[in-house]
Amino acid sequence: MALARSGTLVADAAARRGAVAAFNIITLEHAEAVISGAEAAGFPVILQISENAVKYRQSQVLPLARAAAESACAASVPVALHLDHVKSDALLRQAADAGFSSVMYDAAHLPYEKNLAATRSAADWAHSQGLWIEAELGEVGGKDGAAPLDAHAPGARTGPHEAAAYVAESGVDALAVAIGSSHAMTSRTAVLDHRLLGRLREVLGVPLVLHGSSGVPDRELSAAITGGIAKVNIGTALNIAMTTAIREALTTRPDAVDSRTYLGAGRQAMAETAASLIKLVATAA
Repeated sequence: MALARSGTLVADAAARRGAVAAFNIITLEHAEAVISGAEAAGFPVILQISENAVKYRQSQVLPLARAAAESACAASVPVALHLDHVKSDALLRQAADAGFSSVMYDAAHLPYEKNLAATRSAADWAHSQGLWIEAELGEVGGKDGAAPLDAHAPGARTGPHEAAAYVAESGVDALAVAIGSSHAMTSRTAVLDHRLLGRLREVLGVPLVLHGSSGVPDRELSAAITGGIAKVNIGTALNIAMTTAIREALTTRPDAVDSRTYLGAGRQAMAETAASLIKLVATAA
């Protein structure tokens, strides 16, 4: 099966007032696990490679992107490839040739006018290459080891009127909104602002994206999808599953030296986690 297109998967989900799950991958085991989970659940999925993951892979995007794309093409369900949280224009401009059909351009850390200008430029370039582009307004905290933003801090929530102007002027295809989730949460305790989500849905004409979804409980996540979220980003949940399984495997067999014994356990745990979350996201509407 050929690589699916992220924009198509998100549009299809939004049309049925549902969502598609998008998982951040770091290793080939992540990619294989997410695809296995999607096949077990029987729903499409998006594989995401972030700028931070590229840095970890010795600043080379192609090795993991090519491996993920080959794995996706062998899948029995539609799988798309997305370049996530890109701040580097040099990396952005590698997206199309690396097999990505979409990018998330991250200028949310900049003041509004600079965010808008940078994102407008990125959107113009992305569209010239046939790429679907997502951006973020209102900062979802917790990235790069930073503490989550206080719920009342400036920029910690996406303002509906500002968001409407931002989408219209930037030309982006989707918007990640800050409604109470946070990146890198290891406990599922986030409480979302569903009233704000409703207001955002009313004024925005593009699909809405939820970042930091690993920290969102099932009930909150389902309500967010019903309330208008069409793409659900998940990363830390996979890493928790993988790390926990590897720790258990090495505790059980402290003499193990063949990495397949513990990486295989990690991959299986991630696949089970992915399958559960993909089914939840796909059937929440």
